[in-house]
Amino acid sequence: MCNITKETAFEAISTVIDPEVGFNLVEMGLIYDAIVDDACNVHVIMTLSTQGCPLHQMIKQWVYEAVEKLDGVGTIEVEVVWEPAWNISMADDNVKKALGGM
Repeated sequence: MCNITKETAFEAISTVIDPEVGFNLVEMGLIYDAIVDDACNVHVIMTLSTQGCPLHQMIKQWVYEAVEKLDGVGTIEVEVVWEPAWNISMADDNVKKALGGM
């Protein structure tokens, strides 16, 4: 039986900090979903704050590595999507306040 849930995947991903703003990807609202099947395969659907992000591949790799640390994880897919486009309203309130989005 798989012990990994969407919540535990999000917890793991919350250790990944966006180096430009200093907040984790979950707080920023950049992680849209984490789909976990019965075999503990994890499919993360995420975005980045801008399409031209120079750290695109690195951040994607960091997310992969964070999920990889979960006990019993199977295959991992990290998919970057651009729809819906990210905006500051998707971030947690503390991030909005710090970045002037409130």
